[in-house]
Formats: sequence, C-alpha cells, structure tokens
Amino acid sequence: MKHIKNILAFIGLIAVVSTLIFAVQSEPTEEKAQDQQVQKDDETDKSVADGYQISAIEIPEDLNFAGEAVPLDDPEIMERVDREFLVNTYWQSNALLLMKRANKYFPIIEPILKKNGIPDDFKYLAVAESGLENVVSPAGATGFWQIMKGTGREYGLEVNDNVDERFHIEKATQVACDYIKKWKERFGSWTLTAAAYNAGPAGIQKYMGIQQVDDYYDLLLGQETGRYVFRIMAIKEIISHPEKYGFELEQKDMYEKVPTFTVEVDTAVTSWADFAELYEINYKVLKRHNPWLREPHLNNASHKKYVIEIPNKGYYRVGNVGK
Repeated sequence: MKHIKNILAFIGLIAVVSTLIFAVQSEPTEEKAQDQQVQKDDETDKSVADGYQISAIEIPEDLNFAGEAVPLDDPEIMERVDREFLVNTYWQSNALLLMKRANKYFPIIEPILKKNGIPDDFKYLAVAESGLENVVSPAGATGFWQIMKGTGREYGLEVNDNVDERFHIEKATQVACDYIKKWKERFGSWTLTAAAYNAGPAGIQKYMGIQQVDDYYDLLLGQETGRYVFRIMAIKEIISHPEKYGFELEQKDMYEKVPTFTVEVDTAVTSWADFAELYEINYKVLKRHNPWLREPHLNNASHKKYVIEIPNKGYYRVGNVGK
C-alpha cells in the first residue's frame, strides 16, 4: 500500500512539473502573438498617403490663352478647367517628359512664332497635338503640328515617298503659323483659332452657325475639341511653373539639342547610310536629325537643293561605321 502511495505521489509531481513547464513556454508564445497582432495593426494603418499627398489644385485667377481671359466665374467652365489641371498634373510621367522635350524644342519653335506675330502660347498647342514627337495620327495627320497631307502641300511642303516635310520642325512650324494667321483673320479670336486648328475651321463655323454664338466658351463641341483649349492652358501653366505643381527638375535633367552644322545636297543620293558614313555617323543618327527623309535614298531627278543637318562630332555612339 505504501508503495502504491509513493507511485501516486510521483505521478502527481510529474503532472505539476509539466504544468509549470507548459506555462513558462506559453507566456512568450502569447506575447509573441500579441506583438505580431500589434505589428499587423500598424501595417494596416500605413498607406500611400504616408509618403505621397494628393490634393485639389488651385486654378490661377489670371488664366488665359494668348491674352484672352477664361471666364472662371462660370461653374461649367471651371469644372472643365479643373479636369485638365488634375489630369495633366497627376499624369506625372507624361508631364515630366513634356517638360524635358520642351527644353529641347521650344527654342526652335519660339522664334518662328515670334517672327510671324503668333502668340507664344501656341507652342503649347504643338505639345497638345503631338507631345513634341513626330507622330502620325490614325487620320494621317503628321509631325509636331499634326498637318494633313493636303494641307501640307497647299502651304508649300513637299510630301511624297522620298521626302515628307511635315516632319521638318522648322518648315512645319512655319506652315502652322500661316494656317493660324489665316484663321485668326476669319474668327477674330485666338481661342477660336486654336479650336479650329483641332476641329477644322469648317467644323467650328458650322457649330457657331447652328448654336448662334461666337465665343469658344459658349460653344457645345465634341469632347476632344471641347477639352482642347483647356488642355493647352493646363499644359502651359504646368510647364511654366513646374515647382508649383510638385515637379522638381534641374537643367541637367532636361533634354538638350545636339549642336549641328548643315550641308547642301542637289543630286540624287543612292544610299543615305553611305552618305552618313562620310560624316562619321550612321543612318540612325542621320535620320534622327532629318526625320523628313523618308526612304534610305533620294531620287531628286529635278536637282532640288536640300539642306541636311549633321551633328557635331563626339555626341553620339555610332559604333564601327562602315565596318
């Protein structure tokens, strides 16, 4: 009997010790679980807002296009303006690219506008049209100024398989100036002229007749043209005052125009690649500076004089030219 009591006492001791061990092991586990829950709650509380703030945008009170004021006291107009400021400010990658390209191409466009008496604001029309790239629209509008083939030929540009001067920034800008001056005389308003650049003068004239109004801000237009002038003004404001809209750029961040010299060609060219090799560049670099050359050769049976832009040496990696 005594032996049985001893066995029972031993079993009881083991049970007590086991309970103590489990309790000691459980406490850190529970603390760890609590810590994990706290950490999880902290992570849940974190958001994008911890490092990035999105806010409404204050619209400049003196907002205008080419000196023509925008009627911001009209709530419908104000909403349309606000939309373009929000869209173009918070599409940051696109805005940054436009700023970088503007630094490269505005110095080419600005003096041509000035020489023709066109308000400087029209350089932002080119930004709205093409993003300052030599793009081609589904309708065939081409280049920085999105000129149609017929319009280009009407205003003196050469447009064929060999050469398409709608891609020639200086010549295309001059055509845009001629076009803008013509329609300013007709509409009497720079704002309506800009709208006509987008929709076509016949379209704007038609809407004005149907709706019996003569102001862009009174016209009910399709979405693209209805947004067009507002988008130009938003782009103008953001590019002109980038820091005001949260953009931080230094001059070293900008795209720069490579210095060039010109050579004249008045004969056929059988291979532009061979021609490029004469100046220690390659075909790609030649086309980069002369995008209006559309084929790898030039027929030129009429011996017309063409001016070819060649970059100064040392600016491009051209590999082993001719090898």
